[in-house]
Amino acid sequence: MRLSPRRIFTIAAFTGLALLSAAAGRPPSPIVAAEFVFPPSAPPTPQCHASTIVELANGTLAAAWFGGTREGASDVGIWFARKAGGLWTAPVEVANGMQPLPPGQSTALPPIMPCWNPVLFQADRGPLLLFYKVGLRPSEWWGMMTASADGGATWSPARRLPEGILGPIKNKPVALPGGDILCGSSTEDRGWRVHFERTSDFGLTWTRTEAINDGTAVGAIQPSLLFLRGGGLLALGRSRQGRIWEARSADGGRTWTGVRLTSLPNPNAGTDAVTLHDGRHVLVYNHSETARTPLNVAVSKDGEAWTPVLTLEDEPGEYSYPAVIQAADGAVHVTYTWKREAIKHVVLDPARF
Repeated sequence: MRLSPRRIFTIAAFTGLALLSAAAGRPPSPIVAAEFVFPPSAPPTPQCHASTIVELANGTLAAAWFGGTREGASDVGIWFARKAGGLWTAPVEVANGMQPLPPGQSTALPPIMPCWNPVLFQADRGPLLLFYKVGLRPSEWWGMMTASADGGATWSPARRLPEGILGPIKNKPVALPGGDILCGSSTEDRGWRVHFERTSDFGLTWTRTEAINDGTAVGAIQPSLLFLRGGGLLALGRSRQGRIWEARSADGGRTWTGVRLTSLPNPNAGTDAVTLHDGRHVLVYNHSETARTPLNVAVSKDGEAWTPVLTLEDEPGEYSYPAVIQAADGAVHVTYTWKREAIKHVVLDPARF
């Protein structure tokens, strides 16, 4: 295989880092590789944000994000790329806000609206699902979804989710033992409030819980879902109170404890987390109450105590809205917003945490 200069540089750089760490007596870095999904020097849109990453049924990776002139502009659509032959394909726009207006809304609203927060999910024995939001602002947006039977090469016509259903609001759903897909969701129209949505037929029909917080004492949104030992679920997410919030469920996400603040800082920015094959939990977040830098990784055995293990970024600028998965081969993949100019992809070895 002929390697591109960028690929050669990446391999050489991280081989060098591993050798330097070994020579200095330090444990090797968990970072196996780092790259951009598209070059920052040649972005498909002026700005980008809110990436999502998934392992496809054939074992390759795919990512999506929203991009356009700026967040909230009418030209913001959902962009998608796959990793083929070791390189990311050229991004393509797979969804936009050009659609019939929802019932009851004034025809004075713009005919094209911005898209927000895509979420990819590869269902077992099912299609690749893409959820996203459309609307002038988060307090008014509605949920949309489309599906692909060929790993994102083609997509079904986009459809609006039922009234009151938004889909996973930022972070990936989880597949429950009984086959249901559980989505962490939230609303911003009457305070920041968290709820959970469930589908057993790949998004055709839905149920949802009531909000688990009143949006006043703690303004909470954007849950990630973790599997606790013993069968419980843990939700973590973004708050307005300078701390990551958490809630727990003992019945598969049908009922939840109230939201409470953890000791982990949060600068009113998105987080994401995943439960590893070995039962540990990985959290990617900004370890700050005020800034979207640094971007950090922490690990927990029980969902209670978190140990910092890695700083992904610590330079000035915005490094935010991470998405994290573990692939079938055990590697942990993280994507995140890099200065609103690009989407960065980092591969981690969890054995080095």
